[in-house]
Amino acid sequence: METRVLGRTGRSVGVVGLGCWQLGGDWGDVGDDTALEILDAAVDAGVTFLDTADVYGDGRSERLVGRFLAARGGTGSGLTVATKMGRRADPHVADAYTLDAFRGWTDRSRANLGVDTLDLVQLHCPPTAVLSRESTYDALDTLVDEGRVAAYGVSVETVEEALTAIARPNVASIQIILNIFRRKPLDEVLPAAVDAGVGIIARVPLASGLLSGKYDEHTTFAADDHRSFNRHGEAFDVGETFSGVPYDVGVAAAREVAALTPAGATTAQLALRWIVEQRGVSVVIPGARTPDQARANAAAADLAPLGADTSERLRAIYDERVREHVHARW
Repeated sequence: METRVLGRTGRSVGVVGLGCWQLGGDWGDVGDDTALEILDAAVDAGVTFLDTADVYGDGRSERLVGRFLAARGGTGSGLTVATKMGRRADPHVADAYTLDAFRGWTDRSRANLGVDTLDLVQLHCPPTAVLSRESTYDALDTLVDEGRVAAYGVSVETVEEALTAIARPNVASIQIILNIFRRKPLDEVLPAAVDAGVGIIARVPLASGLLSGKYDEHTTFAADDHRSFNRHGEAFDVGETFSGVPYDVGVAAAREVAALTPAGATTAQLALRWIVEQRGVSVVIPGARTPDQARANAAAADLAPLGADTSERLRAIYDERVREHVHARW
């Protein structure tokens, strides 16, 4: 698999990684054995970057990744594991983002993952005010000095938050929603990241599965799946579910995307390949609920370039069907 340097971490990672939210919860049931099989399949297919968070299953995702790391030889495995912190704060307010809290959160993640030093810790979609405070970055720098983390980044909801974080000298990476249905980061965020040497981790690449082309108006999801319980932002930012696109709009637009799928590929692979081709993207992190999905996602890195005609038609689908619903919001 093609590798790219992940911003200021200095680490080379495969362009397709694995998002591990589903190993913790909120996507229906994924058993422990299946979770470990997914991790095995992904890494055997060339994935070298795993993204998790301390709140995914209240640490379950991290613990499963930790078990996998131990089986693969621990920190010498050649893998990069990113986790996230901050969403465990209750209440989730800016004043909760303190050095003491950071130490507690990262200590818990280090124990869950079974490592002394976290490869990359990301603030997990913090309150916007956190990103403008000098004390935030002083505390993060202290974590690096203390050896708790090797590098830090920020996972954000909005373009403005991303640009604020990119301007900080020691921010290694930005994680942001980027996909065929969420194109706004192409305008300013990716160019700014390239100029600053900051890595871009593209999340929600398949718009919560819409861009697999497999859903229709009659598809249903389990009650414990965020695609059921967060369609209107009931639990967290609605942009994390179907990229904030109304479900019926997304299904119709996804049909048009599916019609552009190259022979021998899947629509999901088309969607991932489009992200990989955007200048400034370091790694894209699709999730997977089965080993076969993990292998298929990794194979998207091997697709031939999409070409100017396909790219233009994808842009037109966005402009005509999706833009009005999302572009001004994030």
